[in-house]
Amino acid sequence: MTTKRKTKREDALTMLERKFGRLSVAEFLWAWRVGDEMSQKQFAKKLGISVQSLCDLEKGRRIPSPARAAKIAKKLGYSEPALIMIALRDSLHAAGFNYKVTIESA
Repeated sequence: MTTKRKTKREDALTMLERKFGRLSVAEFLWAWRVGDEMSQKQFAKKLGISVQSLCDLEKGRRIPSPARAAKIAKKLGYSEPALIMIALRDSLHAAGFNYKVTIESA
């Protein structure tokens, strides 16, 4: 018998979304940066991206690819599957699709 167990951060994501609605990558990054009391310049440096790229991500003008979402998650110590899921969901939403997205490792 196998059991699936979500990480604490994934459980927190589910709980937050139930209370506040769908979370986007833009909102996630902005909230993380503000919560850590960092400027965009400091946060961009931590993520290894340009300030303009961070600004575009925070404003929702760009949605990261799954690979980029994984790199960002890793730099933050956050769940890679959770941030990839949010990024994929953002991409589908931007294209007009309202699908539930889940990620499982093989």
